[in-house]
Amino acid sequence: QVQLVESGGGLVQAGGSLRLSCVASGSIFSINAMGWYRQAPGKQRELVATITSDYSTNYADSVRGRFTISRDNAKNTVYLQMSSLKPEDTAVYYCNADVRADLVWNYRAYWGQGTQVTVSS
Repeated sequence: QVQLVESGGGLVQAGGSLRLSCVASGSIFSINAMGWYRQAPGKQRELVATITSDYSTNYADSVRGRFTISRDNAKNTVYLQMSSLKPEDTAVYYCNADVRADLVWNYRAYWGQGTQVTVSS
């Protein structure tokens, strides 16, 4: 069984910063790409940023230059440093990882339970 657990969400004023963390645990053989997605009320879930196992990154246009994704492969952890936050960044942020579990030959996507980020104006 593989689990992803996010932490670090909260309430922050516009212009502030937050750092999200997501730890993958369980019977993990290897992890390929990891990423962050978000879903605001009444909207579809959207990609925020992704990072491959060799640290190649990709960002949504709306966050590029303000958010930084990173990972620690030894700790099976992905981070999202969010700066210059705006009210429109308010959403539930979900961690995602492509994981090959022990005794399994293929990778599959796992999701965390989500962490709320609220940016006040």
